[in-house]
Amino acid sequence: MLLVVGAVFGAVLVGLSLVSGLVGLTAGFVGIRFAGQGALTLVATTLVAYHVQRRLGTAIGIVTAIGSAGISLAPIALEALIAEHGFRTAWLVQGVVVWVLIVPIALVGVPRRSRAPDPEAVPTSRRRPAGRSGAARQVVRVPMFWVLCGGVGVLSLVGTALTFHQVDVLGERGLTAAEAAATFLPQTVSGLASTLLTGVVLDRVSARPVMVGSMLMLVAALVLGGYLPPGWWGGALYGVALGVANNSFRTVEAAALPRYFGTETIGEIRGIVHMVTVAASAVGPVLLALGHSAVGAYRPVLLVLIALPVGLLVGILLVREPEPRPATEPASRTA
Repeated sequence: MLLVVGAVFGAVLVGLSLVSGLVGLTAGFVGIRFAGQGALTLVATTLVAYHVQRRLGTAIGIVTAIGSAGISLAPIALEALIAEHGFRTAWLVQGVVVWVLIVPIALVGVPRRSRAPDPEAVPTSRRRPAGRSGAARQVVRVPMFWVLCGGVGVLSLVGTALTFHQVDVLGERGLTAAEAAATFLPQTVSGLASTLLTGVVLDRVSARPVMVGSMLMLVAALVLGGYLPPGWWGGALYGVALGVANNSFRTVEAAALPRYFGTETIGEIRGIVHMVTVAASAVGPVLLALGHSAVGAYRPVLLVLIALPVGLLVGILLVREPEPRPATEPASRTA
């Protein structure tokens, strides 16, 4: 899967270097969402969950932190490349880089794992001899699965909406465009730090307190977005709150699913979660824009959005947490 997705993603990027019309541009961006944000991200984190048993939280934290750093740093390098050589060269270079990095990793870097039968990928109290598809159907009946889905969905919806409209949202609070853009720096730094810390913490404690903390930080970000005082320090607080909220819960999701449900159907299970993530990130900016158009200001819309993390907090506190699956040692792996 990594080989196929990497090859397709590289081809989409190379194809965008040849685009000359709206249809081709639209198809190219659909391909980026499909192969890049969608499939490649899903394959990468699922590979870690599939091959790492001990200290899975730490491993997921490292992978997520590197991904977040790439998202933050890539625009800087690409802006310089576009300024020097043009956007078509930039698309072409990106496609070639994807092929050069992903294809060798897929061919020689991914360890083989025996296909020995794995115990049913559901909590002990819910197991039944129903095979892979039966196990996946049972997983989606577990309430905590939908709490995790809801968490990444809420964060994708709210986080993407705030990111898309950040200059306008913070501009309404008196920040200049430069000050609003500068909040991405504390957001990135706090996100990286929280990702690594969350991964280590998840190797030692339950996921529930981390999920609660993530939702509380999202509430704080929404409140700050509506009542932020002018000045750089207020923007820094906003960036820190949003960065911690986004990155910590995504690390929880990637580490908790294999902990709760095993790895036999982890690809299918995480595919459902990732579908929710991508859909919510597409809807969020539109909802915030429509809300602003309806009431003429961002603050009332942000206050309404607080209902989403608060509602999820209730679910996190009330839903029973499945018993962790015991780690198993697959053949021919070293993690």
